[in-house]
Amino acid sequence: MNIKLTTPQNPFETLWCHDFNGHPYTFNEFMELSRSFHCYAAPGLIIGGKMVEMALQKLPDDILFDAISETAHCLPDAIQLLTLCTTGNGWMKIVNLDRFALILYDKITGEGVRVFVNSVSLNTWPEIKSWFYKLKPKPEQDTLLLREQICTAGSSIFSTQPVQIQPQWMKHRELGETIDCPLCGESYPEKHGPICRGCQGEAPYFSTRAASHQTMEAASLLTSIPVQEAEGKKVLHDMTQIVPGKFKRAAFKRGHIIKESDVCRLQQMGRMNLYSAEHNLSGEEWIHEDRAAESFAKSMAGTGVGYQKPPMEGKITFTASEDGLLTVDLNRLKAFNLIPNIICSTRQSFSVVSKGHHIAGTRTIPLYISRDYWQKGLKILGKTPLFQVLPIKPAKIGILITGTEIVQGIIKDKFEAIIQSKVKKLGCCVVCTLIVPDDRKAICSGIMTLIEKGVEIIVTTAGLSVDPDDVTRQGLIDAGVENILYGAPVLPGAMSLLACLGQVQVIGVPACALYYQTTAFDLFFPRLLAGVKITRRDLAEMGHGAFCLGCKVCKYPRCPFGR
Repeated sequence: MNIKLTTPQNPFETLWCHDFNGHPYTFNEFMELSRSFHCYAAPGLIIGGKMVEMALQKLPDDILFDAISETAHCLPDAIQLLTLCTTGNGWMKIVNLDRFALILYDKITGEGVRVFVNSVSLNTWPEIKSWFYKLKPKPEQDTLLLREQICTAGSSIFSTQPVQIQPQWMKHRELGETIDCPLCGESYPEKHGPICRGCQGEAPYFSTRAASHQTMEAASLLTSIPVQEAEGKKVLHDMTQIVPGKFKRAAFKRGHIIKESDVCRLQQMGRMNLYSAEHNLSGEEWIHEDRAAESFAKSMAGTGVGYQKPPMEGKITFTASEDGLLTVDLNRLKAFNLIPNIICSTRQSFSVVSKGHHIAGTRTIPLYISRDYWQKGLKILGKTPLFQVLPIKPAKIGILITGTEIVQGIIKDKFEAIIQSKVKKLGCCVVCTLIVPDDRKAICSGIMTLIEKGVEIIVTTAGLSVDPDDVTRQGLIDAGVENILYGAPVLPGAMSLLACLGQVQVIGVPACALYYQTTAFDLFFPRLLAGVKITRRDLAEMGHGAFCLGCKVCKYPRCPFGR
C-alpha cells in the first residue's frame, strides 16, 4: 500500500505509523491512542504500531487483507487499532507461538508479509534489549530511555519476509448448527459434542450450584435414627455387608422392617445410625436412587440387552440377552457421565459378548439426586439406546492365499489353518480356499472365482508389504474392489486391508499373522459379521490401545489389546 512518509522533526513528534486509511500518527499521538485503548502505552503496543506500518507498506494496493498475530500480548491490539482486522470480526487470528511477529496477507490468495523482531539488531539498543528479553524487573527499567530508543530505532529493529498462508488458516470460522445444551440450557455449536464445552469441564469458573452442594443439601434433609431405636422401622435403601475375600451383598433390602435381632448385625456392619422410610424425600424435588436407576436403565438398554429389577444396592446391572457384538454410543456415554451424581460404566465397545454376561451398570452416587440432574440424564439418553448387542451372523468365507513360494512347493502353507481356526470360533465356515502366486492376474482371477462360489467375506493372506513381489493390493484393485482402507494403527497388523466388492467384504491379512496369535484381523472380523461398517475414523480411534504386548501366552480377548 502506498503510504506517504514525512521527515522526522524531533524525537517524539516523529511520524511513527499510519492506519489502513493512511491517517498518520506521530510517536506521541500513537502513545496516546495506545493509552486510551490499552490503558497503558505499553512498549509492545508501541513497537507493534511500527510493525503494522511496515506490513501495510509492503502490501499491494486495493486488496482485502486479514491478519495473524503470533503472540497474544500487545501485538493484537496494535493490529486492531490500525486495521479493520479484529478478533471479533474474525479477520484477525491469534496463533499463539509466543513469537513477537505479525502477518498481513491477501485473504483471497494467502500471499502476505511477515514482520518480526530482529534479535541481532537489538544489540545496538540496550534498553530495548533489556525490556524485550526481560533482563531486569519492570521497576528498574528506564521508561523514558526505553521510549526514546524505540522512537529512534524505528524500523531498524525489525525484519520482513514474504509468506504464503497455509490453507487451514485461511478458512473463515464456521460455528455450524447451534443447539441448546441439555445440561445448562445455553446455546452452543453442535460440533462441540452432545453437551457444551462449559459443561464438559472447560468453564473457567466454579458454579455455586455444584454437585457437592446439592448432595449435602439432600443428605441434610434426611433424618437418621440410632439403630437401637430402629425396631419396627422400614429401611430406606439397600444396606451392603462386605466380608473381605468372601462376599459383598445387600444384607438388608429396602423396605425391610428392622427386628430386634437385626441391631447387633447392623452394628457389626458399622451401621450405628440409619435412615428409615418414614423420612424419605421422594417427591417433586428429589429422586431416590432406585427410581433413578430404573428410569435410566429403561432408556439405556437396546436390542440384545437385559437387566434385573429392582436395583441391587442402588445399581442396575445389564446383561447380554444373546451372543453378539456390544456397541456403545461413546459420545452420549461421556455426556451422561459428565452430569454430576450419576454414572454409567460399560465394557469396551465392539467387545464380543456371550449371552448372560454382564456388559454395563448404572447408578446414582448419593441416595437421592436432584430432579434437575435426573431430568438432564434422561434428556441426554433420549429415545435411542445407549448400547446394544448386535447379532454376529455366520458368513461363508473364502480364503485366497498368495505366495509363489507356496505354489512352487518351496514351503508349505500355514495360513489356512490359522484363518480356519479364527472364523470357526465365530460360527463361520470356509467354503473355498485358493492358493495363487504373487501375480496380479492370478490374484484377480482368484477373487472372481471366490465370488462365483458365493462367499460373503474374502480373506486374503500376505502380499501386503513393501517388497516388489507383494502385489495383493494391486490384484484386488484389478478385480474391482472399492472403498479400500489400507493400513491401520494396529500393531501387529499395520498393513491390513479392508475393502468391498459389491456386497462381499474383503479383509487383507498381512504376513505377521503367521507369527502373532492376535492381530488387527481379530479386531475387524467380528465387526464385519455384525454388519458394522469400519471407516477411516474408526481405524484412527483404534490406535489408542491397539499395541500388542506380545505376551508369551496370548490371553486375548482377556487383555488390553484393542481396548
